[in-house]
Amino acid sequence: MHEGSLRSLYPLSSCLPSPVPANRPLFDSEFLKRLEYLSLLSKRAFQGQLLAQRRTKQTGGGIEFSDHREYIQGDDLRYLDWNVYARHGDRLLKRFEEEEDLHVYILLDTSRSMDSSSTDPAQAVNKFDFARQIAAAIAYIALADLDRVSIIGYDDQIRSTLPLIRGKNNSLSMLRYLEKLQTSGNATNLADVAKDFARRAPRRGLVLIVSDLFDQAGFRAGVDSLRHQRFEPHVIQVHTPAEAHPNLLGDVELFDVESNRSTKVTITERKLKQYETLFQNFVRDVEAYCRTYGLSYTRATSDVPFDVVLLKMMRMAGAVS
Repeated sequence: MHEGSLRSLYPLSSCLPSPVPANRPLFDSEFLKRLEYLSLLSKRAFQGQLLAQRRTKQTGGGIEFSDHREYIQGDDLRYLDWNVYARHGDRLLKRFEEEEDLHVYILLDTSRSMDSSSTDPAQAVNKFDFARQIAAAIAYIALADLDRVSIIGYDDQIRSTLPLIRGKNNSLSMLRYLEKLQTSGNATNLADVAKDFARRAPRRGLVLIVSDLFDQAGFRAGVDSLRHQRFEPHVIQVHTPAEAHPNLLGDVELFDVESNRSTKVTITERKLKQYETLFQNFVRDVEAYCRTYGLSYTRATSDVPFDVVLLKMMRMAGAVS
């Protein structure tokens, strides 16, 4: 299905009524306990395809031999391979691999479409709160793993950045940053954001995109840009149950919070089924795209606890059984 055809999704999915949020803190003591449990369970997890006790390697002055290169005037003679020179007269420099801390970047969608909740009071979980909990859990595990973590809030441009931090002792500042982060009224443009992010990032690393992917221009160009810039993208698509199966019938006026446009429509059972089919096609389209390029993909609905989502990601990565 052509990506542009998904635009009909946005007015309905981004303006569903939201119940009044509870006064419960976003990161309470129970949340912190579950974070610590995840960290212990992960055993320095997300091995292989996600967060891991692995490090990107660059050529430098480490101790593990990598290869040779031609000697250039002014090079440090300490790295000259004298054995090769004595045997063949070739002036070759030894190159070594050194380990870097893994850089973990979390691109968190802060556009207004993220600020919606389920219409079921029993599942009144704000989508943005849910996304921030997932981001907090990923960041916490990475910090406990001594990786370097940065969180970037974006809509049609980068709106806020938590600079790279390292170590579990920085968890509190990370949580405070996420607590203060708010949604904005702008549309979403991951393509422009990805280009800007690539220019700002000090090093390549993992990029976890936490978003509903309701991007007016389409999400693919942004993810493709990250891939081509040699980052390692991982897609976490979040939505509410009501966005997949809205409980709307009859004459309604829908308001698109990102474009500030409203429209009056009559929603029939037939139109509702058409919408649900379109939404499911959209989700399958995202999954197929990620599968085509070997990208990690997780679909998360806000009626599922954040730690269940993280456990699912760990199992997919082979970190836990």
